[in-house]
Amino acid sequence: MIIDKLVQFWQSTGFACATPGQVLMIAVSLFLIYLAIVKKYEPLLLLPISFGMLLANIPGANLMAGPEGGQPGGLLYYLYLGVKNGIYPPLIFLGVGASTDFGPLIANPKTLLLGAAAQFGIFLTFLGAILLGFPILQAAAIGIIGGADGPTAIYLTTRLAPELLGPIAIAAYSYMALVPIIQPPIMKALTTKKERRIVMAQQRPVSKKEKILFPIIVTILTGLLLPSAVPLIGMLMLGNLFRESGVVERLSKTAQNELTNIIVIFLGTTVGATASAEIFLRLETLKIILLGLIAFSIGTAAGVLFGKLMCWLTKGKINPLIGSAGVSAVPMAARVSQEVGAQENPNNYLLMHAMGPNVAGVIGSAIAAGILLSLLG
Repeated sequence: MIIDKLVQFWQSTGFACATPGQVLMIAVSLFLIYLAIVKKYEPLLLLPISFGMLLANIPGANLMAGPEGGQPGGLLYYLYLGVKNGIYPPLIFLGVGASTDFGPLIANPKTLLLGAAAQFGIFLTFLGAILLGFPILQAAAIGIIGGADGPTAIYLTTRLAPELLGPIAIAAYSYMALVPIIQPPIMKALTTKKERRIVMAQQRPVSKKEKILFPIIVTILTGLLLPSAVPLIGMLMLGNLFRESGVVERLSKTAQNELTNIIVIFLGTTVGATASAEIFLRLETLKIILLGLIAFSIGTAAGVLFGKLMCWLTKGKINPLIGSAGVSAVPMAARVSQEVGAQENPNNYLLMHAMGPNVAGVIGSAIAAGILLSLLG
């Protein structure tokens, strides 16, 4: 009797029913946790994603299982509904808007072109995915990874190709977290030492009136042109209006801190939990991850190359490095521009200049998603 009970207990443990795929995914999650904690590679994103991946691959835990046979679903299944139904991404945009100063973009509107150029990777990868045999809706969802904007990638994928949500979300957030690793080699390969040392002139002051009018005008123009982009652009601009109006400080701080932190926990953990061995360890997933890397790399390169063009047109007044920030990933990509520039010239401060294309990239990726939704949705 005791032996039977011990055997029954053993068979109920994860040790007895673990598959090689689950073991491999647990090892991958532990490596990502190491990168988040020890190497500090964007831990706010990578830590919840990697731990969610760990939870999803513990045999028998069934945290992502839906309700069945009268039994309730797993905890992460219910939290994941905010991802699946497109609720979390606009709320993240609300927090991004409340945390972001659009002043650098308003002060130097030309940097909007750098943000637009960096979206080139989205559309080129979209075409590449079609050539590799992906259906057109899936190809569009894969291409959006090139914007390096996790919420936008999730929002578009839930509407065009929900069956690919897990791999695309993992790829998008992984590349956002790995911006400091992926971008610098591309930036250095496409620029000269002289270009990287360019010191840009101080930006003009931006008035409070300009900062208040900007989110209102952008919402109206974008909304009239691309109604499908309003959920993202509208929340982004609402958050920014909270910040700049000066009359709702409590709402602004809540959007920046408590609300964003809660959504990041839910979003990161459940996105990681979609990376179960059955879904993740497939050839299709590997293709998506590879295409995502290509999209992100092309977007970075396009931004830098357009920055070189602007550098030439302005006779050396624009440092091409700020073009790499056009891929969104606020403010990580802008920080990378600053760091690479400072390596060549310690007195070079590119951060605020790079925030212009960085903010433009957020707007650009949302507009690109709106265009794809309008054409294909």
